[in-house]
Amino acid sequence: MSGLDTGRAAGAGARSTGTRRRPLGMLRAGIAAALPGEPVLRTGHVLAVSSLVNAGLGFFFWTFATHFYSERTVGLSYSALSASLLLTNIGQLNLNDFLVRFVPTAGRRTRRLVLTCYAASTAFSVVVAVVFLALVPLVSPKLGFLLNPVAAVSFVVATAGYAVFVLQDGALTAVRMPGWVVGENLIFAVVKILLLALGAALGLFAGILLSWAGALVVSLIVANSVLMGRGIPRHEREASTAPPPPRMLGYAAADYFGSLFRGAGYTVVPLIVLNNRGAEQSAYYAVAWGVAYVPYLIARNMGTSLLAESMRGPQRLVEHSLRVLRHSGLLLGAITVVLVVAAPQILSLFGPAYAAHGTMLLRLLALSALPNLLLSVAIDVARVRRRLRWAVTLQAVMCVMVLGLTHLLLPVLGLSGAGLAWLATQSVIALYLLLTWSRWLVPVNEGSS
Repeated sequence: MSGLDTGRAAGAGARSTGTRRRPLGMLRAGIAAALPGEPVLRTGHVLAVSSLVNAGLGFFFWTFATHFYSERTVGLSYSALSASLLLTNIGQLNLNDFLVRFVPTAGRRTRRLVLTCYAASTAFSVVVAVVFLALVPLVSPKLGFLLNPVAAVSFVVATAGYAVFVLQDGALTAVRMPGWVVGENLIFAVVKILLLALGAALGLFAGILLSWAGALVVSLIVANSVLMGRGIPRHEREASTAPPPPRMLGYAAADYFGSLFRGAGYTVVPLIVLNNRGAEQSAYYAVAWGVAYVPYLIARNMGTSLLAESMRGPQRLVEHSLRVLRHSGLLLGAITVVLVVAAPQILSLFGPAYAAHGTMLLRLLALSALPNLLLSVAIDVARVRRRLRWAVTLQAVMCVMVLGLTHLLLPVLGLSGAGLAWLATQSVIALYLLLTWSRWLVPVNEGSS
């Protein structure tokens, strides 16, 4: 699942919490000590650790879910969560990337900027979630169980809560507290598993959705107490306040428009599978995508680090970009080999049916993560340089290609068709980026970006 870390990216940040020997503090200190000193790599690797922690515990979550609930319930619940994540992507207005880009230079305006983004994202997410529930009988009748009052409230809370959850990731990264993204994801994952077991014991059909919503609430309370109580005050003391960048709203609007395409590609495919192949096939896709999405998250997190650090030193954008591509490529290559070779063994942990139906799908999805790294870095380079029209175009092409190919290939090749759609889409875009390398990743006067 797409779920979205505080070894410090800078030495001063590490010293500010180093004397606290609480468990999470010791974990963050250990992570920071093990990672390289270059901020763009340290932050990126800490965020990658967050993804791996979240994915590892998420793996256990869905393993338990497949044993506690029927394949039909798992498929319906995953499709509901995919719809919630799609609505989150709409409702959070892509303000997480906005915070990553503008908080590093916000100085004493940081708290107000973060709280304003929280309020806007929460309000809009609630609205889109309620509108979706009203349209469920028309757009996705198989999700009719969401109209139950308990499920409906959980769905709205999960949508709005995850919007803030994503935003706080961006804020924590921007104030150089990425290790707390590890902490919040750890809290979220553990509480989610505990609540899942409780829901199963009580025989709740919507137990998967309820566990997701409840865990979000707990994680948000803990992470924001740290962000507002320690991270932002330190950042406001240490950072100089730059003049407000021009056209901030224009930047936010364009970046949001592009993120809608990217998010739709990730979250609409499960709904296509549900509507065309049924709840059981949707469950098989859900588990395979949840495993294969780990390298996608790592690429995304390294890009977030690239964006944050390049805003502090724009003149090093090309250097940072090449470094991220090199290090992430090696890491993702190793992960891809593991996923391709061990796909049947990994999926068999969820049950023999998942391995029988999802092995080829997982292999194709894992292979698609390698070319996706180039797309992810290209988008963040465009964000730093305010070339948002080009970034939007890349994301729109990705969305149209993957949804169109999934629609065409799914009836012919089954679930493998969805995997092939992802691999073909990412490969075509990566080939284009390689052929046009000199047009989007060349040294320019970054200080004016």
